[in-house]
Amino acid sequence: MLKKLLTAALLSCSIAAQCFAAEPASPMESRTGETSVVYFTRDLSAAGLKKIYDRVKENITGKVGIKLHTGEKNGPNILPREWVKELQADIPDSVIVETNVYYPSPDRYTTEAHRETLEVNGWTFCPVDILDEEGTAKLPVAGGKHLKEISVGSHLLNYDSLLVLTHFKGHTTGGFGGSNKNIGIGCADGRIGKAMIHTGDNPEEWGTDKMWQINKEPFMERMTESTKGTVDHFGKHIAYINVLRNMSVDCDCAGLGAAAPATPDIGILASLDILAVDQASIDMVYSLPEADNQDLTERIETRAGLRQLSYMKELGMGNDKYIIVDLDKE
Repeated sequence: MLKKLLTAALLSCSIAAQCFAAEPASPMESRTGETSVVYFTRDLSAAGLKKIYDRVKENITGKVGIKLHTGEKNGPNILPREWVKELQADIPDSVIVETNVYYPSPDRYTTEAHRETLEVNGWTFCPVDILDEEGTAKLPVAGGKHLKEISVGSHLLNYDSLLVLTHFKGHTTGGFGGSNKNIGIGCADGRIGKAMIHTGDNPEEWGTDKMWQINKEPFMERMTESTKGTVDHFGKHIAYINVLRNMSVDCDCAGLGAAAPATPDIGILASLDILAVDQASIDMVYSLPEADNQDLTERIETRAGLRQLSYMKELGMGNDKYIIVDLDKE
């Protein structure tokens, strides 16, 4: 079945999505290992989101958490509420899931403030479960060199499946925020788990301008290990969607202070392989003309953000080789 799917995928690949040879993202032909499937559509709409979800929903069963970055108050770049509303309505027994933040945000540091922000931002069409509202739980991290376990919101264990719905963009500390960041930071609870990832061996640097300079690769590794704990917990019952739209160099946690997007919208990518979907997203950004991707690639490289990808591969979390199935050409 997989061989037939890969053959069909080869026939339907878009030219733009096959090569991606721009440095420092490695050319496809230099990558080793197995090959995964990544679905792609340029249709940035609720219909496009539902169409691509249909290709990765096979193991999304039971009680479903939709892991979404819901943003600071009035954040200009977050995913459109109507798109998410239409998708969520098609997923039985699903709710949005989030966690409180570690930094001293007036909007999302406490559960009470977080719920007010959810209302302001329009996340009112379905329940939103703040996973760490009632405490934490520990998940083992197999093979981690920094973390042996990660602290997550205790409600995460109430779900049978997880749909990781990610607004792909830049990030002040991580370089970029894809599916890996959405889980690694986004499922870790706001006090213990996020501290384990952000501070590492330099807790005194938290909140200073030096933080991202000091952390760099160790931060990427701890974030990825956190992700692995959640990915392993859900096993096959997890899927990933990255929406490459309104790609500021800043995360949605920057709210109204986020830099205006300077990278053109690209489309939506989805996969059952977390490394493949984040790698394909990076490759698509790097394949753009320099004038269109310079701001975002500079943010990624100055933060050593590509270490997210290489470390996912080292931890056996997926494949950096993939075939694009272009849904617009079917």
